[in-house]
Amino acid sequence: MLGFSMVQLTRKYSAKFDKGIRQSLLHLYKPMRRTPCFLHRPLEGILKKTKKFPVIIEFDQENTISQKSEIDKVHQLVKPQLRSKVKHQFPNVCSCSANLTASAIEKLMDSDCNIKKIYYDREVKALMDVASPSIHARELNEQGLTGKNVNIAVVDTGVQPHKDLTEPTNRIIAFKDFVKDKTEPYDDNGHGTHCAGDAAGNGFLSNGKYQGSAPEAGVIGVKVLNKMGSGSLSTIIAGIQWCIDHKDEYQIDIISLSLGAEADESDCNDPLVQIVDAAWENNIVVCVAAGNSGPDQRTIGTPAISSKVITVGAIGDQNTVERGDDEIASFSSRGPTCGETSKPDLLAPGVDIISLRASGSFLDKTNKTSRVENDYFSLSGTSMATPICAGVAALVLQAQPELSPDEMKQQLLQASVDIGLPEYAQGAGYLDASKAIITNPSGK
Repeated sequence: MLGFSMVQLTRKYSAKFDKGIRQSLLHLYKPMRRTPCFLHRPLEGILKKTKKFPVIIEFDQENTISQKSEIDKVHQLVKPQLRSKVKHQFPNVCSCSANLTASAIEKLMDSDCNIKKIYYDREVKALMDVASPSIHARELNEQGLTGKNVNIAVVDTGVQPHKDLTEPTNRIIAFKDFVKDKTEPYDDNGHGTHCAGDAAGNGFLSNGKYQGSAPEAGVIGVKVLNKMGSGSLSTIIAGIQWCIDHKDEYQIDIISLSLGAEADESDCNDPLVQIVDAAWENNIVVCVAAGNSGPDQRTIGTPAISSKVITVGAIGDQNTVERGDDEIASFSSRGPTCGETSKPDLLAPGVDIISLRASGSFLDKTNKTSRVENDYFSLSGTSMATPICAGVAALVLQAQPELSPDEMKQQLLQASVDIGLPEYAQGAGYLDASKAIITNPSGK
């Protein structure tokens, strides 16, 4: 085995391959176990030219004159290789995605391309396992803070035009589909619609009973996950890149990400972290689900491991407005992350959350017992806690539109109540929306 070219390649460029691509290249030789030795070399040649790997190529920014020139160079190198091609470009993180054969990867690594690292374009999933009153958002709603003129991008499985989002006025500001390239809003899974309602549902069909944190906020639906609630790193990056590119056109103030993948502790700056950090630096508040892999420590997923974004864990409100009986959800992922970085940042309600039902969607058909009345649906997960937090952020931005993402994060942390748990479990504590408004922050 040691003489095979992919084994030698992974050893030579170990620092430039993430764990996923290293393992995938070595798995190329799995069929050899059942193949006579004299056929190993011919079989290796066939496998190297036919087996495709979805990858993300990150370029070394310090030694790269222009990203376009590097991508053009990659394109020219892989073009003669059958079954290999560059797919998307991500200018904010100096990367591109591609489908490459093992031969193409070998050719790239032995070229003069300024490649910093190659990542396996692995799977990303939606994170699932009487919230507004318990988080005290209604107190701000009654004061006239409803998220009006603030827009939240829900990067998820899509958004179905539920009447709680379209009546009395349509608040679905825009829709972008990276899965089927449809132009009209839809959600064939149901997760994204529920999340949109957690943040911005107005309770139109329930007389205000099932109302989100910011009932007058605008919603931008960005579909990056398929009917089964899964997608790839590159599709998520493309969705967030789109939000950055269209920030001014659609006034995208906040991104809510109720999705994630297992984090690699050896790489705290993976492509998903880089793109959410880029959104943050472009003055977009980013709220990310911590994950549902608790109660063990060091279970926060990516991109929630980013030190910049607001990482949200889940608490159970026991279906009561009073907080005395509330407990952290056992499934809520715990930190720390990447060494000893403190995560999550705070907790929000995420157990048995009733929000919008996407009629006819995958979740609707397979979880009929979760239906509530005719138009609503109950789900649990840090997926639900995250858009609830995003809705509170919308209320704060309505009151203080000049806030930067860093200032917003600081106010939400200060508005979180210590519930006596370790920092790696609760972060700053349980978010209390009524404490989140500061009339004169930083003495301005």
